[in-house]
Amino acid sequence: MKPVIFGLSGEELTSDERALFAEVNPVGYTFFRRNIRDREQVRALTDSLRSLHGRDDVLIFVDQEGGRVMRMQPPVWPDFPPGSAFDALYDISAMTAIEAARVNAEALGLVLNEVGITVNYLPVLDVRVPNTTPAIGDRAMGSDPMRVAALGRAVLDGLHKGGVAGVIKHMPGHGRAVVDSHFELPHVHATREELEQDIAPFRALNSATMGMTAHLVYDAWDSERCATMSPTVIEEIIRGEIGFDGLLMSDDLEMKALKGDVPTHAVDCIAAGCDVALNCWGRFDEMVAIANRLPDISEEALRRVKAAKSALPSVSFDQHRLDHVLAKRDELLGLAAHLADSKATHAETGASWA
Repeated sequence: MKPVIFGLSGEELTSDERALFAEVNPVGYTFFRRNIRDREQVRALTDSLRSLHGRDDVLIFVDQEGGRVMRMQPPVWPDFPPGSAFDALYDISAMTAIEAARVNAEALGLVLNEVGITVNYLPVLDVRVPNTTPAIGDRAMGSDPMRVAALGRAVLDGLHKGGVAGVIKHMPGHGRAVVDSHFELPHVHATREELEQDIAPFRALNSATMGMTAHLVYDAWDSERCATMSPTVIEEIIRGEIGFDGLLMSDDLEMKALKGDVPTHAVDCIAAGCDVALNCWGRFDEMVAIANRLPDISEEALRRVKAAKSALPSVSFDQHRLDHVLAKRDELLGLAAHLADSKATHAETGASWA
């Protein structure tokens, strides 16, 4: 097995991909919009990957957060709100927000479960600050670390109940980035003391089975290398201070925050301590080069892969259950909106609010 998650080029496996994936045996696969048309097609694609490897526990990932980040789009699939929606609800009613986040994630899990996807890159545990880049922006679930942790735990629980696993991201925190790491390399100048706020949600959810790094340079920890490429950040902060012992994957190695060629990035992130390199774009020659340059997966990383697979929930999809969960989510969102309107009305009239 090679320590890599590969993307696919299209809506079905090519003959070249079949041959490469069978030989390389990557840790898993990740889907983008180019791989997704409708339920029948996605289910056929996930089934083909399971058939290729002769097992049901293939890790198949997708970025289905809600809001701007949804690979599976309406009207084929339901719409889902961004993380900021639950942050706003929390201001009105903490318990309503937590329950809404949980049932929303359960619906997400059921939607992915139906088509054979096993892992969602969620929850986003980045703590928002006033100048956070819009690339994170409304994807974040708040500016208070414990609120983010509470909502993040609800998301992980909901995804599991819906039949998929989650990935906590972006360790050790992307909230202080003021530029978009898809295009530039962010530098964070906060002190170690200030960065305690950023790592707090990850520490609270450090028992998650999977996590993702951030392509950010944190001067207080390693002023030369971004977290994905930094043995210091991975070993001392992610594994040490945060206490995360799950499967650690890089963020997408195609992002322009990283300069140079992707196969080198893959080798470097594994050498730095990532368990798995994430290569999303399905470029065949690039995947071949990565496979040729990467070592076989380490025993420690393989242990974490096996632990992640063994923790995958076994849930049968039920359309009536999905309809019920979506209705409950909408009811909670509506209740919160009603409470907000009531509070506003009382404030205007000067009436007390109990």
